[in-house]
Amino acid sequence: MNNVSVILFDIDGVIRSVENSYRLSLKKTVYRFCGWEPSYRDIDNAKNEGIWNNDWDLSLELIKRNIKSKNPNLKPPQRQDIIRCFEDFYFGGNPNKDSNDWSGFIRNEELLVEKEFFTLLSLQGISWGFVSGAESASAKFVLEKRLKLESPPLIAMGDAPDKPDPQGFIYLAKKLSKDKLGSSNLPIAYIGDTIADVQTVLNARKKIPSQKFISLGIAPPHLHLESRKKERDLYESKLKEKGADLIVNSVNELLNINLKLL
Repeated sequence: MNNVSVILFDIDGVIRSVENSYRLSLKKTVYRFCGWEPSYRDIDNAKNEGIWNNDWDLSLELIKRNIKSKNPNLKPPQRQDIIRCFEDFYFGGNPNKDSNDWSGFIRNEELLVEKEFFTLLSLQGISWGFVSGAESASAKFVLEKRLKLESPPLIAMGDAPDKPDPQGFIYLAKKLSKDKLGSSNLPIAYIGDTIADVQTVLNARKKIPSQKFISLGIAPPHLHLESRKKERDLYESKLKEKGADLIVNSVNELLNINLKLL
């Protein structure tokens, strides 16, 4: 018997590793404008503030913080300059044109799950989809071109307000649910690797308190190295502290976890 009706997935850090793509683009963009390159720990710490789901905005924020503390005479760049620089690093080509022409860091991304995983979810009667802050071109590239999923249900950047606003999450949950959202419907889960993802679920509960929403947390791939276990433990404890119901080691565990027990 099903124990959830829908599982929705964040993409970055959950479906694909972005340490050497999005995060590297962020590091290089910040360096380009202020001469300082943030570490991955700097980025994790900022994302743990729960409000920096958009990497363009986080790039600009880190630049502003560095300028304020190190070089107050330097003028911060405009947001459109950040976007142009970031996209050049990440896509290395026009994001609206053929992905075969891209030469940027997006080519570095490692998949964290196989297509078969989603087939097995469907066989269990569980609907699935994706709610991500990634650009549509990037999200569709990993889901359709690399994972070979056919027309996957997707909310990407620009389709709804940025997380932790739950609007996109609720919209896709409603679309995929067999029953109306509420006490008569099975639980709906969302898995993500940031506090903003956890807060998205908490905000959805405020909107529809009669529906059981489950927040699943996962540490980003770069923290799964044995040498970074202490950092991972701290990161996961913050996800739990902010409201994650369960921390998983891999999305593949979801095939064997009875989420209804939560």
